[in-house]
Amino acid sequence: MGRGDHKRKTGRNFLAQTPKNQLSDGIDVEYSEELADHDDKVAQARSRAADNRAKQK
Repeated sequence: MGRGDHKRKTGRNFLAQTPKNQLSDGIDVEYSEELADHDDKVAQARSRAADNRAKQK
């Protein structure tokens, strides 16, 4: 590593962020209400409650 290697702008950007068009909201669109059993409905309710808690913080 030479003198100028520490401030070089080229190379990998370790602090790069994910572009907004690639971000996901985490909602599964393949969920089918008519095929859901009791455990699925409980899991959906827990997920909604967790989302609400996360949004309040």
